[in-house]
Amino acid sequence: MAIATFKRYEKKYLITKEKLDKILPLLLEHMDLDPFCLNGNEYRIYSIYYDTDNHDVIRQNSSKPVYKEKMRIRSYYDRKDPEDKVFMEIKKKSEGQGNKRRIKLKIKEIEPFVNEGIMPKTKDYLSAQVAKELKYYFSRNKVHPALYVQYDRLALFGKEDKNFRMTFDRNVRTRRKNFVFGESEDDELLLPGGEYIMEIKILGAMPLWLTRLLSENELYSHGFSKYGVKYKQDAKEKRLIYHLTDANGNEVGFDSFS
Repeated sequence: MAIATFKRYEKKYLITKEKLDKILPLLLEHMDLDPFCLNGNEYRIYSIYYDTDNHDVIRQNSSKPVYKEKMRIRSYYDRKDPEDKVFMEIKKKSEGQGNKRRIKLKIKEIEPFVNEGIMPKTKDYLSAQVAKELKYYFSRNKVHPALYVQYDRLALFGKEDKNFRMTFDRNVRTRRKNFVFGESEDDELLLPGGEYIMEIKILGAMPLWLTRLLSENELYSHGFSKYGVKYKQDAKEKRLIYHLTDANGNEVGFDSFS
């Protein structure tokens, strides 16, 4: 079982392909392509977000709290065999600083862990600690697969600071059923074609050259969560199943909790 922990500040932007084509040569003067971007090509990311029956996790995160957290399964390959290994991640964010902790486990270990608290096998202390943290999260949040998200990513990292990363995600597809990794006829595009989500991930202050580049190209930070945007779309279109009640036991909509 593998573990990784990341602490960083994250800023997101919406950017067109035309603007990306313009700034990419400038970025590559200070950054290199991620090794996963073989021959300069994008790589694909597969994620399954977990939530409660009443979408409590994403409703809380979308209310702009000081502290928020969410849990997901992630893979960088099309995985379907129960023996295949994927990442289970818990993402936390407090006052703009993100923290991601994850373990690697077999697909067949996920459901017993989430639903019954059966711990996956661990071989080291750190993996065991994160597994315990996740188990505690499951004891407080009765979650299950809620949204599948898949997209293509171009990623770069700083030539001098390897912890400084920028990513560009496009072709974002989502679905609320058939929770297996890979494309499905149920997929829906989240963004118009030709639009990217640009994200800057950095541990400290943003480099001066990047600040200047963003200003010159009129790129401004725009809070964007793939899961959050999909939730808001579906809630607005009344496509979500839930059972929320007020103090008198009367069923109410999401607007009552705004």
